Amino acid sequence: MTAIPLQPPRRLVEFTLDGAATRVPEGATLLDACRAAGKDVPTLCEGDTLTPKNACRVCVVEVEGARTLAPACSRAAEPGMSVRTDTERTRHSRRLVLELLASSVDLSTTPRAAAWIEEYGAEPGRFGADAARLNEEPRIDNDLYVRDYDKCILCYKCVDACGEQWQNTFAIAVAGRGFDARIAVEHDAPLTDSACVYCGNCIEVCPTGALSFKSEFDMRAAGTWDESAQSETTTVCAYCGVGCNLTLHVQDNEIVKVTSPHDNPVTHGNLCIKGRFGYQHVQNRD
Repeated sequence: MTAIPLQPPRRLVEFTLDGAATRVPEGATLLDACRAAGKDVPTLCEGDTLTPKNACRVCVVEVEGARTLAPACSRAAEPGMSVRTDTERTRHSRRLVLELLASSVDLSTTPRAAAWIEEYGAEPGRFGADAARLNEEPRIDNDLYVRDYDKCILCYKCVDACGEQWQNTFAIAVAGRGFDARIAVEHDAPLTDSACVYCGNCIEVCPTGALSFKSEFDMRAAGTWDESAQSETTTVCAYCGVGCNLTLHVQDNEIVKVTSPHDNPVTHGNLCIKGRFGYQHVQNRD
């Protein structure tokens, strides 16, 4: 057995966070520091398996001496920094971002969005009934997952997961400009005519429910989706010998979707089409 060489310990960076001296390992982000300190800084586009794109701007914090607010998800902690997470300036920025998002897209299935809107006093309705909205119908062109771009906030997480950061399929990208920008496959074709390999890793990282299992979409439409009634069981995929971990989400004794633990050293939250969607045989009672 080859011995794993010991790595040198990471240096600690000391700075001030909301008036308190804080130490984090070198390379940690301000968001990492906030979470370690128990501070609830909202974020939508940040994911623990992807490099931040700084797209949503909900996690901005105020750094003393900086001209602009800094995205906590990507700004590394530096020695001697003085950071404020809950100033009038940061609250105003977060409130405006939430208002713009909620006035243009459907955040009904975005975890914690409603709570943040209430916390920061956001009023999406103040833009009036004529505010531009996507108002797109869900795209249901396959039996595995649904693309509901009316809920998409253009966080780019699905693009990164499909691209160089994980899958390297490059089936999806951003098309169009300005308000007409959309996540799309090549030539905006049906998913079945694209390069998609149906790994579902884009669903895994989507923060708003714009991408969802067909089973979840159908149950939500029928009013039967109930996460509080679901149990989660992590097991090992039996399709091959790689050893990917699967987390089975079960409601009423039926598997309703499959995810994978992000901290698993084999999958890091990623699966193939068999692991993520090939669970129907488990509950085939014929």
